[in-house]
Amino acid sequence: MDKLVIRGGKRISGTIAASGSKNSALPVIAATLLAPDGNFTINRIPDLQDVRTFSNLLEYLGAEISFADNVLQVSTANLKSVEAPYELVKKMRASIYVLGPLLSRIGHTRVSLPGGCAFGPRPVDLHIMAMEKLGARIVIEKGYIDAQVIGSKLRGARIDFPISSVGATGNALMAAVTAEGTTILGNAAIEPEIECLCHFLQKMGANISGVGTTTLVIEGVDRLHAVAFDNIFDRIEAGTLLCAAAITKGEITVTGLNPHHLDAVLKAFAEAGCTVTTGFDSITLAAPDKLKPTDVTAKPYPCFPTDMQAQWMALMTQAEGVSNITDKIYHERFNHIPELNRLGARIDIRENQAVVHGPQVLTGTKVMSTDLRASACLVLAGLVAGETTEVLRVYHLDRGYEKIERKLTALGADIERVKYQELS
Repeated sequence: MDKLVIRGGKRISGTIAASGSKNSALPVIAATLLAPDGNFTINRIPDLQDVRTFSNLLEYLGAEISFADNVLQVSTANLKSVEAPYELVKKMRASIYVLGPLLSRIGHTRVSLPGGCAFGPRPVDLHIMAMEKLGARIVIEKGYIDAQVIGSKLRGARIDFPISSVGATGNALMAAVTAEGTTILGNAAIEPEIECLCHFLQKMGANISGVGTTTLVIEGVDRLHAVAFDNIFDRIEAGTLLCAAAITKGEITVTGLNPHHLDAVLKAFAEAGCTVTTGFDSITLAAPDKLKPTDVTAKPYPCFPTDMQAQWMALMTQAEGVSNITDKIYHERFNHIPELNRLGARIDIRENQAVVHGPQVLTGTKVMSTDLRASACLVLAGLVAGETTEVLRVYHLDRGYEKIERKLTALGADIERVKYQELS
């Protein structure tokens, strides 16, 4: 097992390129299941554990995959199974993305109920509702979603999501693109990752209008084809790197991205006293001598993202006053708070709100990751903590950050990955 050893107090500065987005890569890879022939080439795929796990799942289904230098090549011409087994699905929640495309192409699938990060319940009821609206019969038994098309193929329908869901919107899109007739998705998610999936499906031959809005209209087509495609950058990784500079009073430029995807986060940085400059495909942040306390509320895009909530909390431990951080998406996504407090933070929890008292002098110790973004939060805290911080169980971090310790080292951090063995 690996851990990160961080000797804090080093200033983060320099220029770094953003990695490809995990949260767009996974549904894009799933969508390759829709094309019965041809070879896909997908560029800017991050080398992450989640990507490799998802690739293993597609290979189990019969896909042929090669992955090197952030280029993924996929052929799904010879599928041999419609079952996504527990042994693979338990490792990551995004495995549910195979439900829609397998149902659309094969007419039947069995998908294990998913696993992933442990921060409260995230039910798959909206995914199931969407498939049922499109004409599938769903039975849940022995931990599996058994989905069967009633008739020859799925049928277009009106699907109104009671809450905005990225995963359910993506699954419904992939199921609807070859359904018979018209499908309308109301209250659809508008995250950049959904836009990316829409553009990928359109390039494959799908007929989708309303991209970037909360109403997506899909006219079903008979067949999709394999294409070459460029994935988008990872806005959460970029935001995390910006936090690393801000918390260490540094200055950083992140390149290769669309700054508008981070508008809400950049606004919060500016309110905290950072100087933020954007270019066509870059963001430069210079930290102030003293950070201002800044409240944020995590909501669906284009608001402040829940995936940046933990990192922002680490940053606000260094602000000159009290900050309130509210998460209206996942009310239980605060597992990092006890570990931050172990480092010397003063953070109280009030239902779905964290109250951060700053500035606090953090002191390094051993802390344990509980989920992906909690891991990033603890790394950020370690960068500014005195003495040495050891972040354990960084396999969570490896699910969503590509070689993060190498990137931070290149920017001036004193951080290394070492092997260790947990005491039983």
